[in-house]
Amino acid sequence: MLAFGRALMSEPRFLLLDEPSMGLAPVMTDVVLSKVAEPAASGLGIVMVEQNADAGLDVADHVVALARGSVVQAGVAAGARDHASLLRAFLGEAALEPAPRPRARGGSTTE
Repeated sequence: MLAFGRALMSEPRFLLLDEPSMGLAPVMTDVVLSKVAEPAASGLGIVMVEQNADAGLDVADHVVALARGSVVQAGVAAGARDHASLLRAFLGEAALEPAPRPRARGGSTTE
């Protein structure tokens, strides 16, 4: 938070943030990212690198997702969670597989 405050004191037009949620407890991640959203709402440009996709997408207007140095998704953040390429980049192929069907209780199945 101190580095964030010091950066804002110089009244920049853009702020570059590298993993602002790294190593923070979930409740602190919410606090830090809400503080990032405040200057952004007043017109400050923010470029943020964030591996915590949920946290980043909650405050982003636009998203560019990279996988192995290549852009796999770029666009408006509001719809980014619906793109398979974004899910694959952040969560791997398993995120695109259908959820397993629940097994019948009692240990026997009739398939």
